[in-house]
Amino acid sequence: MLAYIFVLLAIAVRFLPFAGPLNVLPHAWHFTPLAASLLFFGARGSRRQMWIPLVLLAATDVVLTKFIYAYPISWDQFVTWAWYAAILWLGTHLREKSGPVRVIGAALASSVSFFLVSNFAVWAAWPNMYPRGWHGLMMSYAAGLPFFRGTVEGDLFFSIAFFETPMFIAALSRWMGKSSDHVAAA
Repeated sequence: MLAYIFVLLAIAVRFLPFAGPLNVLPHAWHFTPLAASLLFFGARGSRRQMWIPLVLLAATDVVLTKFIYAYPISWDQFVTWAWYAAILWLGTHLREKSGPVRVIGAALASSVSFFLVSNFAVWAAWPNMYPRGWHGLMMSYAAGLPFFRGTVEGDLFFSIAFFETPMFIAALSRWMGKSSDHVAAA
């Protein structure tokens, strides 16, 4: 259940307006729980229902692209959707062992892979945006750098928070059980 809640949170955050310096971003410089929700779903969600976050996020991308940004859907969206599937798969490797080092490593891998894959796809899909060749590709990566920091920070923050939430809930439940025992004893 928690895995679904985190995916829905990631979707909701993508629609929150951001009144920052550009006033056009729906979220603050890519500081979102998207990758963390995919990692957590891969680790704790139903294997037979892994298609659900993939379809929900792809549908969200279509809505954002067509109706919020007013851009056409292009083949680079499929690259993003393949990345979603890859992060879900990466999360399955956290099922048995999800210690802090593995979660942080998976979050960093998510950030770096998204930066590399998405900027390459934009460069390849939109020839009018960046010139062909090595220089144009490097321009695409340079343009993505301001967003990369927020992506890394968001992925790390939300991954740690999401993977710690079940332990926090269990500790809170134990504490509430003990406090109700004290009330009952009185």
